[in-house]
Amino acid sequence: MDETRLMSFVGKAVTDLGTMVNGSLIVLGDKLGLYRAMAGQGAVTSSELARRTGCHERYLREWLSAQAATGYLVYEGGDRFSLPAEHAIPLTDEGSPACVIGGFQLALATMHSTERLTEAFRTGAGVGWSEHHHELFEGCERFFGPSYRSFLTQTWVPALDGVEAKLRHGARIADVGCGQGASTLLLAAAYPNSTVVGVDPHAGSLDAARKAAADQGLGDRVSFETGTAQDFGGRYDLVCFFDALHDMGDPAGACRHALAALQPGGTLMVVEPNAGDQVADNLNPVGAAYYSFSTMLCTPNSLSQDVGTALGAQAGEARLREVISGAGFSSVRRVSETPFNIVLEARG
Repeated sequence: MDETRLMSFVGKAVTDLGTMVNGSLIVLGDKLGLYRAMAGQGAVTSSELARRTGCHERYLREWLSAQAATGYLVYEGGDRFSLPAEHAIPLTDEGSPACVIGGFQLALATMHSTERLTEAFRTGAGVGWSEHHHELFEGCERFFGPSYRSFLTQTWVPALDGVEAKLRHGARIADVGCGQGASTLLLAAAYPNSTVVGVDPHAGSLDAARKAAADQGLGDRVSFETGTAQDFGGRYDLVCFFDALHDMGDPAGACRHALAALQPGGTLMVVEPNAGDQVADNLNPVGAAYYSFSTMLCTPNSLSQDVGTALGAQAGEARLREVISGAGFSSVRRVSETPFNIVLEARG
């Protein structure tokens, strides 16, 4: 027994224990507006923060200390704490691609499914997306939304060969697996001459998407339909899968259906988590987060559907290309990437 290695691992486990519990405290800070109340305000006391937020001072005193212990806040001495600007952006600015606050809402909702997943591990049964805690759907939207707002119409669509010109002139777009519609509404807002159809099997998410469309005044050029990647109707110039292909039970079948739904010269855009092709390539913090979400959400969701391919969120580009090409697309190329995503263009 290597005692040094043992105690080093104990230290890591204790750190992870604090990190796990701190996830709940981060969600509390988000829901109660604590980070937003501290952003740009310098050092504050628990009493000052209580006056700003209407929360109980004693709870805030403990929360501030816990946040300082985990490095989210800075302890300034005495009874004062601060939120550095570099921390405020990831925790409060949902217009920045650096914002990760929605991921904590997603993660906490995911953990509610631990008991259900315990049984699924034993039986091999799937757990469908709609079976998870209700906070999951908004958390997922907030987790992916900052990247979509920063890159979708500014970088990703322009990188597709000839697609942006079509969309500006007027085209039909299908956003398959649209969830609460963040990507759908961004496309509709950026290309007012085009029409966009969001497709998703989860009725609750589509209700939220329709409300958002109405609130943004986009109802004249965007619609939402209940359906799956294997049965959505219509013909389109652009079909999109945003962080959805790996969740599908039959991703190859989804790609075949997308190919059949494309107009001549149409394009399939597939946005997926950024990952290497080998496990060893993904043993890093981003891989740890995606493998964890994949174990709890993506793989069980795929196993709950017909075929149950279970690509997983870290499938890697080679496997994705194999699936897309095998569905009949003659060309597949990577056109863009971020630290969290890759963007593939496929043509028939």
